[in-house]
Amino acid sequence: MTPFLRKLLGLNWLLLVNMLALAIFGVIAVYSATYMRQDPIAGEFWRKQANWVAVGLAAFLVTSLIDYRWIRWGALPMYLAGLVFLILTRFIGTKVYGARSWLHLGPVNFQPSQLAVIAGIMVLALFLSQFRDMHPMLRLALAGAIVGAPCLLILMQPDLGMVIIWGPVLMALLFVAGIPLRYLICIVLIVMAFVPIAINLGLKPYQKERITAFINPDIDPQGSAWAINQSMIAIGSGGWSGKGFKAPNTQIELGFLPATAVHNDYIFSAIGEQWGFVGGAALLGAFALLLLTCLFVAFCAGDAFGMLLVVGISALIFTHVFQNVGMTVSMLPITGVPLPLISYSGSFVLMIMFGLGVVNSVWVHRKAAGI
Repeated sequence: MTPFLRKLLGLNWLLLVNMLALAIFGVIAVYSATYMRQDPIAGEFWRKQANWVAVGLAAFLVTSLIDYRWIRWGALPMYLAGLVFLILTRFIGTKVYGARSWLHLGPVNFQPSQLAVIAGIMVLALFLSQFRDMHPMLRLALAGAIVGAPCLLILMQPDLGMVIIWGPVLMALLFVAGIPLRYLICIVLIVMAFVPIAINLGLKPYQKERITAFINPDIDPQGSAWAINQSMIAIGSGGWSGKGFKAPNTQIELGFLPATAVHNDYIFSAIGEQWGFVGGAALLGAFALLLLTCLFVAFCAGDAFGMLLVVGISALIFTHVFQNVGMTVSMLPITGVPLPLISYSGSFVLMIMFGLGVVNSVWVHRKAAGI
């Protein structure tokens, strides 16, 4: 048996099938949320999503078959490229929902912050695995510098949702890397102490309105609280089994959910209305299975670098799922974070599937000798 065939047969097929099932359901969900709109651009969303899924699947397979240890040579250049793209976004980026967070490079339109977080996970995993004997305070300071640079540039856009994503990812990596728990508790307490200051001094007016609407949805039901209230109505009206695929007279069809965001930020609201509690629970169950599979890969990883890579990517997916679903059911403020593999998000689908390809590479090469 050739090494290529051995690697191909050794793929984590549960991870592949689960990821592909979620991605295909995402295309269906995007179609069901946009098919009724007269705008020809909206009618192309599901086709574009399907194209990104196809490209992402190719990236997943290629990444799975390449030894993940080669990432140590590409992590820093990818990280620096992410910083350069973030700087370019500051000057020539496109403003969407109040944040200058999108960059157009020819036919490609993407969010550099998504590339930066994947590259940041790689650099953090490499750093934390290579310098395990360094004093914890120095490791924390250098890890903070690695995260701080892209976070500062993302805050300048400003895109608070993507900055929040870094928190759980960094804490998960630090915990698994062996940073003493007392240091992590101190970090959490310091962050909690600075939250009121950041809200009052660091947020834009529209961001403060989102937090106010989260705390008190009745304060402005026709304004800042409109979207979250309609999201709750849509999910609640789905009941146990939902109104059905492409059902008429839904919150989606009638336009009560924001037409510009229902296929990305509020895709879970659309799923809840059409597929009900059963559909929403099945979707969350699929994500739970995906994350458990990733954690099992981390447990079986051949070295600390592979384990940290998988933990970082798992934390990234979990945080996105928790934040997106949480904001649609009013557990968290609106932050504009997409649901991985489900929301219409183009390049983000590619980044997530590339990240899962890295996870699969850790599984395939768990017994290989280090490079």
